[in-house]
Amino acid sequence: MARILVAEDDDGVRAFVTRALAHLGHEVVEAEDGGLAEEVMIAEGGRFDLLLSDIKMPVMDGIALALNVAASWPEVTIVLMTGFADQRERAHGLEALVYDVIPKPFSLQILMDKVGDALAGRPAEIVSLARQAM
Repeated sequence: MARILVAEDDDGVRAFVTRALAHLGHEVVEAEDGGLAEEVMIAEGGRFDLLLSDIKMPVMDGIALALNVAASWPEVTIVLMTGFADQRERAHGLEALVYDVIPKPFSLQILMDKVGDALAGRPAEIVSLARQAM
């Protein structure tokens, strides 16, 4: 299965996402903010298949994290999560770097589907749906 780095400052969301992905057989590494996630990426030499990151976090937000990861490890697939419409809007210029943006709250099924699609390289749909809703 895949190696996934989860960057999420909300303990409950991070635990939910980590448990769900581990249950699917993925190796999951957690970070509670973007700064720590970047440190993990550096320490691990970018050896992750997927970065799943919240956008709005302390220290370093998900947009800055995504830009840094994409610049250093372009082979890592990036999926962002956010509960804020204005944060989704910030991610719109990053289509070349970010596979998808998952709006919060999301169900276990949506999480599993989006991670599966991202890892398989299937076309993203949530970004286009989010744009239509705005």
